[in-house]
Amino acid sequence: MSKIVAQAAIRGAKKVALEAEDFLNKAIKEKGKEQKIGFPETAFYLPMAYALLGAEVKTLGEAVPILEHVKSLLHEEPTDKLWLPYLGNTLDSGVATLLAEEIICVLRYLYEQEPQPDCNGFFSDTILRSLGIQLVDGRMAGFAAILGAAPTNKIAVDIVREFQKRNILTFVGSSTKGRSIIDQLKEEKVEMGWDTYIVPYGRDTITAIYPLHWAIRGALTFGGHKKGEALKCLNYCKERVFAFGLTLGEIDDVKYATGAGAINMGFPIIADTDIPEIRPTGICTYEHLVKEKDYKKIVPVCIEVRGVKVKLSKIPIPVAYSAAFEGERVRKEQMYMQFGGKYTAAFEYVHMKDASEVEDGKVQMSGPEIDDVKEGDALPLGILVEVAGRKMQKDFEPILERRIHSFLNEAMGVFHMGQRDMCWLRISKDAKNKGFKIKHFGVILHARLQDIFGAVVDKVQIKITTKKDEVEKLVVDAKKVYEERDERMAGMTDESEDSFYTCTLCQSFAPNHLCIIKPERLGLCGAYSFLDAKASYELNPTGPNQPVKKGECLDPVKGEWKGINDIIYQKSNKTLEKFHGYSIITSPETSCGCFECIIAILPEANGFMIVNREYAGETPCGMNFSTLAGSVGGGAQTPGFMGVGRLYIASKKFISADGGLKRVVWMTKELKEVLGDKLKKRCEEEGDPDLINKIADETVATTSDQLMAHLQKVNHPALQLEAVM
Repeated sequence: MSKIVAQAAIRGAKKVALEAEDFLNKAIKEKGKEQKIGFPETAFYLPMAYALLGAEVKTLGEAVPILEHVKSLLHEEPTDKLWLPYLGNTLDSGVATLLAEEIICVLRYLYEQEPQPDCNGFFSDTILRSLGIQLVDGRMAGFAAILGAAPTNKIAVDIVREFQKRNILTFVGSSTKGRSIIDQLKEEKVEMGWDTYIVPYGRDTITAIYPLHWAIRGALTFGGHKKGEALKCLNYCKERVFAFGLTLGEIDDVKYATGAGAINMGFPIIADTDIPEIRPTGICTYEHLVKEKDYKKIVPVCIEVRGVKVKLSKIPIPVAYSAAFEGERVRKEQMYMQFGGKYTAAFEYVHMKDASEVEDGKVQMSGPEIDDVKEGDALPLGILVEVAGRKMQKDFEPILERRIHSFLNEAMGVFHMGQRDMCWLRISKDAKNKGFKIKHFGVILHARLQDIFGAVVDKVQIKITTKKDEVEKLVVDAKKVYEERDERMAGMTDESEDSFYTCTLCQSFAPNHLCIIKPERLGLCGAYSFLDAKASYELNPTGPNQPVKKGECLDPVKGEWKGINDIIYQKSNKTLEKFHGYSIITSPETSCGCFECIIAILPEANGFMIVNREYAGETPCGMNFSTLAGSVGGGAQTPGFMGVGRLYIASKKFISADGGLKRVVWMTKELKEVLGDKLKKRCEEEGDPDLINKIADETVATTSDQLMAHLQKVNHPALQLEAVM
C-alpha cells in the first residue's frame, strides 16, 4: 500500500477517534454513564460494535470499552525507517475509524443533531428488510456510496443517473470544500429517496458510517451470522454485498480513514482525483483504490472494479428506463396528463390467444395521443395485451398482468399505481418534452414481456385506446375474466396439488433459507404466490423455483411430507431436516429477513401477535418489529416466531395446527385495514364474525397487561383453547 495513503488513513483515524473521545466524555459528564443511547429502529444496537466485537452498547458507559478498543487499533504513521508494505496497520485504522464514527453518530442522535437537514441519517432495519426482495431478485444490482461533490451540478446528476440506469442504489453525502452532492442534486430538482435509488445520508464524512451499517446488517439479517463473528460478517459483505465507494473532489485524511474501513469490508474506492492507486488484489475482490478522471468512464470503472453484474434494459423510448425509476413519483405540478384513478375509466388486461391471431411487436393505438390534449388533461385508457406461446398457460395471464405495474413504472417520468380496472397513470411534462407518447406504453410492454417471459411468450401485441366508448366496452369482458381468475385461484388448495415449489431466491443473501410455496401459503416476502412460482419454473427450469413432489404425508395436521423434508435437508445445506407447514410451534418454516410480517407467541395470552414491518411502535411482547426481526431471520427455525407474507394471514391454512386465526390476539391496525374484507371473510368462516374486533391492536393495547384486560373483556376464543405450549 502506498505510504502516503497509509499515513493519511492513520492520521484520519486518530482525528476521528479523538473527536469520539471528546464527545463521549462530554456526554458522560452532562448525562451520566447510565444514559441510554441507540440508533432508531434497529435490533443491532451499534451495528459495527455488535457485528465486529459482539458488544451490545445500550448506554454511554457501555461505549467506553468500545472507544478503548478503538485506541488499541491506532498506530504510528509509517516513515522511511518504519514502513511495512502490507495493509495491516492501515486496515486497523479503518476499523478504528468505523467504530469511532459510530460512536459520534449515536451521540449526535442523543443530542438530536441527526439526521441532518434533507438527509435520512441512520437507515432502519425495516428499510433494509423491505428492500430485501429487490436485493435478491436482481432488480438492485449493487450499492454506491458517493462522498463529496462533483465539479458541476450536471456531472453530479449524470453520475447518479448512470447508476440509476444500472439499478444501483446510490447513497449520497459528505462534502468537498463545504459543498455536498446532496445540494447539487437538490438544486437540479432530482427526486431523492428509497423509491428512486438515491438516498442522502449526511453532509459530512462521519455519516458515511450509515451506508456501511447497511452492509454489515445484511450479514446479520440475511446471512444469519451472530454478534462478534467479525470475519464471517466481513467475508459476507465482500462476497454478497456488491458495494463500493466513489469520492468526488479532494480526499482528506478522514475520507482516507473511512475508505480504509470500507476496504476491510471488501468495498473498493474509486476517486476522480490524482491519488496513489492500490491495484493488487487481496482484501477486495479486485483492486482496492483506483482513480478515474474521465467522468464519462467513471461509472463503468466503478462497476468493473467491484465486479457488479449489471443488466441494462435498452428499450426504444425517448426517456431513461431502469428499475431505479420504479418508485419515482410524478406529482401534480410535474404532470402533463393522467389516466384512471378517480378521474377516468382505465384498465389493463393480459389475454392469451392463438398464435395466428397475434402479430409480434404490433402496437395499435386508437384515440387521442399526448399531443392532442392540453396540459393537465385526463384521458380514459384501455391497455389490452394479447400474448401467444407454445408454453403459455391461462394461469400465467395474471402473472404477466401484474408486471405491467413495474414495467411501466420503470420508465423515467411515468407513474403507475394499481392494477386491473383500478389503475392510475401519469406522464410528466419532462417525459412529454422528450418525446414520450402514449403508444410507448405498448413499446415498453412488448420489450419487457419478451425479455422476462420469453420462455413462455412467443408473440406479444398491444392494443391501446383512449376512446371512452371503447374503454367502457372492453372493460366489461376484462372484468368477467378477473372474476374467473379469482374463482380459479380460490379453488386451489394444498390438497388439490401433488407438488409444491421451492423458492431459493433469497439464498444469495441467506444461504440456509428456503421457502416452500403452497397454494395456500405464498412466499414470506409477499411477492411470490404458487402460480408465480409455477410460472417461474416454466420460464427458468433451472432457476430458484423448483417443483417438489409432496410424497408420503407424515402428518396432515402439522403439514409434513417426506418429499418436502428431503428437499429441505438438501437445499438448506443439510442444516434443517423438516418443516411443519401449518405450525409455528414445531419445526416452523424458516425466514430469510425480507418477510412482510412477524408472528410471535404470547404465552400469557395463550395466543400469537402479528406485527408488520411498517409498524414502528411498541407491541405487547415488549419488542418492536426490528427487535423481533433480529432473532427470526437468517434461515434459522425459531419455534414460536415466524416471518410470513401478509396474505397468508387470511389463508385457511394459517397456523392451522396451532389453532389458526382464533389464536391471534393482537395485530396492528394497519394490517387489519390492509387485509380488510379478506380477514372479515375468514372470521365468518371461523364461525365468529366479530373475531376481527376481538383481536386487539395498538389503539387498545401495547402492553401485556392492557392486552389481557381486553381479551377478557371481549371473551377472546384464545382464552378457551388448549395451552399453546
